[in-house]
Amino acid sequence: MSTAEVSVDIDQDWTACGQCGVLLYRKRFARLAHVCPECGWHQRLTAPERLDHLLDPRSGRAVEPGPTAVDPLAFHDRVPYRQRLAAARAETGLDDAVLVARGTIAGRPVVVAVLDFRFLGGSVGTAAGEAVVTAVDTALAHRLPLVLVTASGGARMQEGALSLVQLAKTSNAMAAMDEAGLLTVTLVTDPTFGGVAASFATLSDVIIAEPGARMGFAGPRVIRQTIAEELPEGFQTAEFLLEHGLVDDVVPRGELPQVLGVLLAAGSGHPAPEPGSIGDSSVGGADLSGSVGGSTVGEADLAGAGPAGGPTVTDPDLLAPRPVEEVLRWARDTARPTVGDHLANWCDGFVALRGDRAGADCPALVVGVALLGGRAVVVIGHRKGHSTDELVRNNFGMASPAGYRKAVRLMRLAAKLGLPVLTLVDTPGAHPGPDAERHGQAHAIAECLRVVGGLPVPVLSVITGEGGSGGAIALAAADRVLMSEHAIYSVISPEGCAAILWRTSTATAEAATALRVDARSLLRLGVVDGVVREPAGGAHTDPAGASRLLGEAVRHALDELCALDRDRLVAGRRARFRDLGGISAFDHGRLPGTGRTGE
Repeated sequence: MSTAEVSVDIDQDWTACGQCGVLLYRKRFARLAHVCPECGWHQRLTAPERLDHLLDPRSGRAVEPGPTAVDPLAFHDRVPYRQRLAAARAETGLDDAVLVARGTIAGRPVVVAVLDFRFLGGSVGTAAGEAVVTAVDTALAHRLPLVLVTASGGARMQEGALSLVQLAKTSNAMAAMDEAGLLTVTLVTDPTFGGVAASFATLSDVIIAEPGARMGFAGPRVIRQTIAEELPEGFQTAEFLLEHGLVDDVVPRGELPQVLGVLLAAGSGHPAPEPGSIGDSSVGGADLSGSVGGSTVGEADLAGAGPAGGPTVTDPDLLAPRPVEEVLRWARDTARPTVGDHLANWCDGFVALRGDRAGADCPALVVGVALLGGRAVVVIGHRKGHSTDELVRNNFGMASPAGYRKAVRLMRLAAKLGLPVLTLVDTPGAHPGPDAERHGQAHAIAECLRVVGGLPVPVLSVITGEGGSGGAIALAAADRVLMSEHAIYSVISPEGCAAILWRTSTATAEAATALRVDARSLLRLGVVDGVVREPAGGAHTDPAGASRLLGEAVRHALDELCALDRDRLVAGRRARFRDLGGISAFDHGRLPGTGRTGE
């Protein structure tokens, strides 16, 4: 049991926080959804309270599960099981531990199943298992997303093996949601242990947790009794789970409806994007319809753009050559806009997701679901930073195996929900070192390439700064690859090439020239399909303007890719990469994948 389980009653008007002990006015405490304003402690909610908090007002409708056996084992310990059931029903007003309802969250239709810890510790027996499966059946019948709110000690011992098999029953139901391509979300509340954690609770596409909520297979008491080991402080808490890649986020109760609204928009249909700007961005507060963060992008910035009038150049002859030293310096400038800057400027909403579900998260990769101009998109991007502290914290944008496994998880979610994938590449390369090797860096990159190559949804990739080696191509095996005007893309860093082939660090410029790392050369080779203009002087001189130009290019490209026949996407993507470097294309004076005449 939590040391801060419930508030302490003082009188009818006042109560005390169960964690910090501060006096709380009951009406204000209720308005705050039973979250202490002083310490942030989240008091447990009953299932009816939870539905009232999550669902839009007057939208909830109860869903009744089918009948199940009562006391199938005629179980009797200190108190007969039937007597325990009767007491729980009288105390809670519920038939069993799970309450199911249909309703809307942020206007989006959804099915919600909530476990109530008051009912025999939220334990799952035949009736609770049937209720969870009924929620799934309802979601399948109406093609709706499913939200599960967990609070449970695990399987119900008084029903023996019939309780145990509910793990398989509910897990099969979750698999049916996967097969139907319907979004599932778990909200972990305190506590969630045992068979619930080892079945439907952790099989959702997205797992979020309330602050301080605990989740694990074996609870502290079981661990202590089984192996006589005391757990360290904070073990199995939401924050511990987030650090170890086992949940996507820890979300305070007051923010849950907004976060769920963005996720449900991605999972339950969304309007086509409006022509014009990529979005009004409630996240970054930037106006994308002209002046962006004080910087106006004019017609001169778009000179030489593609035939659609956007900022993407498809003819390499329209790009001026630049000194290679300048190209390298501009591509790596820490003032260039990062993935976070772009998302803040472009998005109507963004929910970051975290973790590889195997014990780790990688800060060098940002992944999540974004709403861009009304279109839901899965975004995967390398994260560097602007300051030394940010760069160090994010491993300089060099992803670990956990990062690429996290990316694969999001790619598979995109395939399930039918969402396009946008990758933003800016990395010197995959993270090197003993830990990365021990955890299978090569395998993680290879699996990423295999999965992205076979995704049945549009994939757009943009090289925004550095595109280094396997760490970059893992996210860039796309239907269309764009490149920022002053970015670089190469099989190895120029410094590494100079050290190996020239055997001197002074030959970096010569190596960069020979490798053709610049956008103009790569467009001519057909490695990239278009180059996105940057403001005069480079993206680092006008980050907001650069982000606006890139956002316009992304919008145009997504519009085109999402209009393609999805049954032919995979074949076309694989053909694109097979053709690159083909000798017949050069023999005929054409460059593969571009339709342009080569030199």
